[in-house]
Amino acid sequence: MTTLDATVSAAQAGLAAPAGGPVRFLGDPGFFWRLLVRGAVLLMVTLGIYRFWLTTDIRRFLWSNTELLGETFEYTGTARELLLGFLIAIAILVPLNAVVFLIALGLGDMTGFALSFVLLAVLGQYAVYRARRYRLTRTIYRGVRFHQAGSAWRYAVCAVFWWGMIILTLGLAYPFAQSQLERFKLRNTFYGNLPGRFEGSGLQLFIRGVLLWFLAVVPSTVGLLATLGAIDWGTLAAAGHSDDALGWLETSGLANAVVYAGVTLTWLLLSLAILYPIFQAMVLRWWASGLRFGDVVVTSRLRTAQVYSVYARFLGYALLFTLVCGVLLVAALYAAPGVLEREDHSILSEIIATAALVAAYVIAALGYSTIHQATVRLGLWRCVAESLDLSGAEAIEHVSAAGEPASPVGEGLADALNVGGM
Repeated sequence: MTTLDATVSAAQAGLAAPAGGPVRFLGDPGFFWRLLVRGAVLLMVTLGIYRFWLTTDIRRFLWSNTELLGETFEYTGTARELLLGFLIAIAILVPLNAVVFLIALGLGDMTGFALSFVLLAVLGQYAVYRARRYRLTRTIYRGVRFHQAGSAWRYAVCAVFWWGMIILTLGLAYPFAQSQLERFKLRNTFYGNLPGRFEGSGLQLFIRGVLLWFLAVVPSTVGLLATLGAIDWGTLAAAGHSDDALGWLETSGLANAVVYAGVTLTWLLLSLAILYPIFQAMVLRWWASGLRFGDVVVTSRLRTAQVYSVYARFLGYALLFTLVCGVLLVAALYAAPGVLEREDHSILSEIIATAALVAAYVIAALGYSTIHQATVRLGLWRCVAESLDLSGAEAIEHVSAAGEPASPVGEGLADALNVGGM
């Protein structure tokens, strides 16, 4: 064998997919549960400030346990960066919100409200793009970082336009919006000097999902229109002039409207429970199969049954958590009367009751959030990652470093506007 043949063989051996596929997830779910539970407790103790450290820990866990062609990713962001970016974002948003409020107040009526909503929507999408840039520049694979170019303002305007089209078409424009926005993001995404691109077809996603749209959106829309149409608004407005409540319910159409609303809501909930996992599996498979980096082509084998199993686990844990919370609530209500009914401590009793309600709300919110992250977020990450196949992976061997770390202000804006992500 010649020296050149030996070199090629060695390179091919380095790129050989490990058993089970080119991408594997190595993380221990038990460790992730402990990380999230500890984080939830510290979030309560620190009144939410710990979320910057928790977010960093979650990203490091997911990145470092995702293995591509035998090597894992690295997340180099820090909690200090996230905290600093958030503080700078707050310093920017406070005067900006004051200006938006004054504009809305000056214009009055719905015009000012609509304008302020559009401005905040554009700013939110700007933050989404800048936050993605931050996360990419903190993601390193084989010593080479990812990075992102492109105008965040241009992306924001495009995103707001497409979301407006989605609303106006009751969701029919969603496939085309996603394909255009993903194209914008991927053509400005680089792994070192290797450019990315997105080749997913919006029309293809539309054809695959239009049946789901008819099953979920059309009956819900018809039910909503039937509910509104069943009400006699003139009779309803004259409610104060009627002494016969049952007769008024009948003549106003509210009785029929309640029936229509109940059927519509039932159908909507059933369609969400049954069809949403199908839709999400379809979109994730379409998105992953559209990813390209130079000559590297990604395809996905994600199955709908995998997504169903992820949500089934979430539902099981959520029901168990609800049961435990219900038992504790009953026990607390059983023990409370002895404290709350004492007249000499009425003010103290009110304080205790209010504090207990706030604590119960916080514990429930953090509990369901922890369960969602430990089941849905981790489950989908693992399923999508391990469903991927690569071709042309040898192009990774010729990548050279490029790009610089981006400012964390975009991530801070996304956090402050509650549009952040992983």
